[in-house]
Amino acid sequence: MFEDLRASPEVLWGALIAFGIVVLLTPAVGGMARLLGVVDQPDARRLNKRPIPRLGGLAIFLGILVPSLAFLDLSGEMRGILLGAAVACVVGAVDDFRGLDPVPKLAGQVAAAAIPCAFGVWVDHFTFPFVGAVDLPAWVGMPLTVVWIVAVMNMVNFLDGMDGLASGVCAIAGLTFATLALSLGKIDAAVLSAIVAGACIGFLRHNFFPARIFMGDSGALVLGFTLATVSVAGLLKTASTVVLVLPLLILAVPIIDTSFVVAKRLKYRRPISSPDRSHLHHRFMDIGFSQRRAAVTMWAWTASLGAAALATRFIPFRAGGHWHAGETIAVVVIALSALAFSVYVIYLLEIVKLANPRVRRRRSERDDEQRLSA
Repeated sequence: MFEDLRASPEVLWGALIAFGIVVLLTPAVGGMARLLGVVDQPDARRLNKRPIPRLGGLAIFLGILVPSLAFLDLSGEMRGILLGAAVACVVGAVDDFRGLDPVPKLAGQVAAAAIPCAFGVWVDHFTFPFVGAVDLPAWVGMPLTVVWIVAVMNMVNFLDGMDGLASGVCAIAGLTFATLALSLGKIDAAVLSAIVAGACIGFLRHNFFPARIFMGDSGALVLGFTLATVSVAGLLKTASTVVLVLPLLILAVPIIDTSFVVAKRLKYRRPISSPDRSHLHHRFMDIGFSQRRAAVTMWAWTASLGAAALATRFIPFRAGGHWHAGETIAVVVIALSALAFSVYVIYLLEIVKLANPRVRRRRSERDDEQRLSA
């Protein structure tokens, strides 16, 4: 790994430059957002108790764009990714400024996702265990890729409801993608993933609790778009069997959050785009977690799943076509630790109906307080 990094120092330099640009530029973007009135006002659904400017995504986008222009090969796939990211940023910024209805917003997301496909960033084959590589025609692979990109854009957008949560999760995902892509020889994907991680860490300087600025849709859509496209360019288009599940592991937290929220809204026949307080971070707050503790817990959850992905890639448990006991045990222990963390969160938040006396007691006390206050 360190040899790969020494051979490709632009991975590290890209992350550092992105970090510096976002740290320095975000306060100016926040001031501009206040002047333009692009501010999140407190309400019953939101967690902020005072007006907070949005549009932090503009700083994130510029933090991604500048080092990308310096270090990436823009003659092919990366050009399509940056153009699509620019469209995603514009769609998100318009939504931050004026608010977009779900249909035009979705149309803008599809347009952004279609751009990298036109430049060759689409899944043209999958490699399945015991089956091998299965080629996909363009009429199948391109729509699947667009669906994946749009889905991840919205997952990150859904996740962005607590100070530092989305930026921290995306930073961990970016670092993990960068490490995997670098090991697979996908240098441009590794550089872009590292740049995303650097931009997110820089944004955390201003976004962690108590946040002074929110990334808004302009940031969430750009981060979701970029992570989705680098997962295709850097992982899914390789001949390795194990990488098929790695993006799902790395992005499992936003996937679980979105799946749970969408399922609940469908169950109660509410529009999928309607806001509510059923996200995982809201449930953490409902059981008494502070914003800091909730965000850090979800970061740790993401990191545990990322560690499982890295272990699957780097520990040679089946080198040479033979199982190796020590390495297999190490991978199993790491995977079980990530699974145990996931089960703990599911139990803690009662994502499925489990008997959790502490949560039920806390809810009962809260209901009693509400009745007394009434």
